[in-house]
Amino acid sequence: MDMITDAAVVARHEAVRLAGGKPAAPTAEGGEFLTFRLGGEEYGIDILRVQEIRSYEAPTRIANAPHFIKGVVNLRGVIVPIIDLRLKLGCESAEYNAFTVVIVLNVRGRVVGAVVDSVSDVLELTRDHIKPAPELHSNVDGNFITGIGSVGDRMLILMDIEGLMSSADMGLVA
Repeated sequence: MDMITDAAVVARHEAVRLAGGKPAAPTAEGGEFLTFRLGGEEYGIDILRVQEIRSYEAPTRIANAPHFIKGVVNLRGVIVPIIDLRLKLGCESAEYNAFTVVIVLNVRGRVVGAVVDSVSDVLELTRDHIKPAPELHSNVDGNFITGIGSVGDRMLILMDIEGLMSSADMGLVA
């Protein structure tokens, strides 16, 4: 799979602007999703929440921050909190390497960075490709899973990244 570039994200946003509208956010009805990996799993998030994709750089730690908040970085004059999604979602910890990236998101007017193992591509999924998220009766918090996308032999966990980043335990968005 090819690595998606900042240019692809910018081009998508520019195409939406030039078309004079904003496509509906991805839902069970379908939409466009940026796909990324956390460990052995592949996830998808609403492409319209993505501002840019950056290589990982060690953030400045914040005292007494939750373990999943790695710190902050200065992004062109904006102080951006960096969240490690592997830690937030309870995945096994992974090494930071050349493929580790930060997906810079715009969530309710706030810029937030999410560390992921790698990004894959942008997929457009129709209603036929999306199945409801299974109901889990365990300690797993499935509130931020909007569905399961299936394309060929690929299975994507579709995530409500805005809901996750603005949840009360994150403390990032009022």
